[in-house]
Amino acid sequence: MLNTEAIAGPDTRHAMLARVHRYTGIVMAERKWTLLHGRLRRRVQELQLQSYDEYLAVLDRSKDEVARFIDLVTTNETSFFRTARVWQYLTDDFFPAWYGSNAGKTMNIWSAAASTGEEAYSLAMTAEEFRLKHRDFTYRIVATDIAQGVLDVGTAGIYRGRNAEGLKSSRRDMLEKYFELQDNAYRALPELRNNIAFRQHNLYQGLGGPDRFDLVLLRNVLIYFDETGQEAVVESVRRSMAPNAVLVIGESESLHRIRSGLVFQQPLIYRNSAPAT
Repeated sequence: MLNTEAIAGPDTRHAMLARVHRYTGIVMAERKWTLLHGRLRRRVQELQLQSYDEYLAVLDRSKDEVARFIDLVTTNETSFFRTARVWQYLTDDFFPAWYGSNAGKTMNIWSAAASTGEEAYSLAMTAEEFRLKHRDFTYRIVATDIAQGVLDVGTAGIYRGRNAEGLKSSRRDMLEKYFELQDNAYRALPELRNNIAFRQHNLYQGLGGPDRFDLVLLRNVLIYFDETGQEAVVESVRRSMAPNAVLVIGESESLHRIRSGLVFQQPLIYRNSAPAT
């Protein structure tokens, strides 16, 4: 077993934490070293390295290892229909109001920091349910994350274990309607998968494309950035939002301490008050 102190002195720990910020934008304080070590220890062993100084050298010369590093250090905790009141708001308020004001248009939705895709598929199911009542309704979902590994899971749309069981227990009707059982796992049907595009993206950068988003979910990710980083990320996201578009954030987050160009509507819900640029 690798010994934390033996293979990573203070300067090395600082350098590793700095690499996390460089490649992901996430700020990790020194007290988080044990967490980081726990996530990277096995990878260092796989590479048959003796220290984190050696691993730093690998990172600095290998783009492939940087991608693996990002997968390992980012947190990818998610679930279907996480935070019930968000989905109640989307179903009862946002979708009907948007549809009433945008006849003939396609709703563009962005699931930012999408992880393994449960949020994107929850959005697709919500949209499909709305479309059953409004046959001319169309939508597109872009799901992004900085970690390619989790995006591969989302693209496949295959789920098993805790999250699949959570959907089965909370919304069994949705599971049976929109997923098929394959080899003890559940795979999203093509009608969901065909409306979601998974893309790798760093939140500090603008998301290119011709269309602005009407709805953006950026949940449970701002807590990993310092205040400066939060402001930069929110501004980058806002620039991809249509005028009057809605941003949904996580239950432990708030925008009240940063300049955002977004107006508080209700807990977790903000509206874009600034013109898109």
